[in-house]
Amino acid sequence: MSVRPDTWIQRMARDHGMIEPFADRQVRDGVISYGVSSYGYDMRVADEFQVFTNVYGSVVDPKDFRSDAFVTIQSDVCVIPPNSFALGRSVEYFRIPRNVITVCLGKSTYARCGIIVNVTPFEPEWEGHVTLEISNTTPLPARIYANEGIAQVLFFESTDVCDISYADKKGKYQAQRGITPAKL
Repeated sequence: MSVRPDTWIQRMARDHGMIEPFADRQVRDGVISYGVSSYGYDMRVADEFQVFTNVYGSVVDPKDFRSDAFVTIQSDVCVIPPNSFALGRSVEYFRIPRNVITVCLGKSTYARCGIIVNVTPFEPEWEGHVTLEISNTTPLPARIYANEGIAQVLFFESTDVCDISYADKKGKYQAQRGITPAKL
């Protein structure tokens, strides 16, 4: 019996706290999978959501974000209304090394149900909980399951470090905790 060597992601998580908490294997039994995957990491969505509502006739404006455009829900299941969206956050807290950038894509289990997860790249030296944009493109209500897989993070390592990192720029979403709405 041979012992499988650590993957790059496992080493970075263990030695540098890149992903916390970290699932060092893919968890699949009875849940939408999460944890280490072939070449990435499947992150989970936490149990807090902000679901879009039009009760107050709000307009979603990234330059003037109004908190009354969302209803906050804390639950193991979030139901997103038809043709609407919700914000969520990752269970995991990420710390991206200076020579790494990520691309994050929604899991196919949700995509096959008309649920699209949009996440922007994690820039070098960005850290925080990931704010997730979850869109229900269907004419039916859609369920999202907390503490289960929602998106896969792919890591791209460079042999060189970047000249200016997200931390150097003092990015407005640095070290975010919880769901972080749009900021100008």
